[in-house]
Amino acid sequence: MSDDKAERNLRTRTGTEGLDEVLGGGLPPERLYLVEGTPGAGKTTLALRFLLEGAACGEAGLYITLSETKDELQAVAASHGWSLSELDIFELVAEAAFGEDQEQSLLHPSDVELGETVRGVIAQVDALNPRRVVLDSLSELRLLAQNPLRYRRQILALKHYFAKRNCTVLVLDDRSSEPGDLQLHSIAHGVISLEQSASDFGAERRRLRVVKMRGLRYRGGFHDFTIEPGGIVVYPRLVAAQHRRSFSSDTVGTGLPALDALLGGGLAPGTNALLAGPAGVGKTTTAVRCMIAALERGTKAAYYLFDERLSTLMVRCAALGMDLAPYIEAGQLTIRQIDPAELSPGEFAGTVRKAVEDDGAGFIVIDSLNAYLHAMPSDTFLVLQMHELLSYLSQQGVVAMMVLGQHGIMGDLRSDVDVSYLADTIMLLRFFEAGGLVRKSMAVVKTRTSDHERAIREFSIGPGGIVIGEPMRRFTGILAGQPRYVGENGEALMTDGRGNEATNDGA
Repeated sequence: MSDDKAERNLRTRTGTEGLDEVLGGGLPPERLYLVEGTPGAGKTTLALRFLLEGAACGEAGLYITLSETKDELQAVAASHGWSLSELDIFELVAEAAFGEDQEQSLLHPSDVELGETVRGVIAQVDALNPRRVVLDSLSELRLLAQNPLRYRRQILALKHYFAKRNCTVLVLDDRSSEPGDLQLHSIAHGVISLEQSASDFGAERRRLRVVKMRGLRYRGGFHDFTIEPGGIVVYPRLVAAQHRRSFSSDTVGTGLPALDALLGGGLAPGTNALLAGPAGVGKTTTAVRCMIAALERGTKAAYYLFDERLSTLMVRCAALGMDLAPYIEAGQLTIRQIDPAELSPGEFAGTVRKAVEDDGAGFIVIDSLNAYLHAMPSDTFLVLQMHELLSYLSQQGVVAMMVLGQHGIMGDLRSDVDVSYLADTIMLLRFFEAGGLVRKSMAVVKTRTSDHERAIREFSIGPGGIVIGEPMRRFTGILAGQPRYVGENGEALMTDGRGNEATNDGA
């Protein structure tokens, strides 16, 4: 067994899978760790799951609460479907401690209560000899200590005491101290910080960061997480370079020979394609047509729908001869309609990763980038996160298609964000007017894997699906929205505007 694997086997697992992944396997045992965060960040949920994981491994667990009552802890556990019957819960400040007979005036209350509190913690640990301990929370000890020096000495005393008891300890802190107070950071063996923030619209966002972990290589930075029934779900920050695997580089077809010709042979595994154009030009339909070709080859696919309603997509695709229902029923296709206001970038990346690694998806569609990017305007570096996600899909040999809506109908079109540099392939879909009819054109302006066709082709969408014509060599100015016919006769287009075949202007 390698040294790395042996070290992982010695780790104390937290019971929160994503956090264990961030930590590289779990926490080094028999150390004291600080879990800090504002009220509501998820500290209690994380701590209870830590003790329950120990109980499942036969390790006795003790929860010492100085703030919450046992009933409150039971309520938190019940909301996650947990039973705390295998844990020892000790309320250090009993109800009787608030009676009049407990009041005294000879000494300052803090002088007596701090010592009693610390002795109470030690007595419980001595009596039960647990392997895992949670102390909730340190804000009460800080108030009793009255000054930083006394507080630090008491925490150091507890740390040294726990070190002799061979137990792993989580101490919780609600950040009620002065900003910038790093007393606990310097004492604890490791520090995990939980944060929550309210967005201008939508659900609150939560993230965690391992601030410090002595002698342990961990994944730095912020990691999004959510609190779900069953505990905390952590979405480790995606690092594409850590997820490499071998795959075939043979190109795959789109189901449309003319589109394959535009692409220089088809789509290459491990690449992504960006379909850009105005609303209603056919971006989604083209993406679905390419996805169905993958499904027909036996490839599993996942479709992330941000803009359109799922029911509308299903009806529209069926009307075009692209029924998705059989693939969904067979478990080959997963379509997830996403409410962007409820989703963090990390959660979305984790969802895509699960589809690839657990469900075996080899074809991914993101429809559209506009909603995804607009939903999280306050998330700095969002485009960089998208870059990391696309790099991950490339390392996995997945074919990805992204839909990007552009402002305007004809002429100079604009996008809210420039993600063209992220794309391996860029397909431009445009409206243009000719002969008093609104037409559609398609062109490939970039591929990194093949020598693509430079021509512009007209296409139409009808009951039979997508029809793509020959290269339009007798028109200029199509992409600019100002087409000009330079041929010898007027029958230059492939359709009459209603999907009926007409004479084509091929060379």
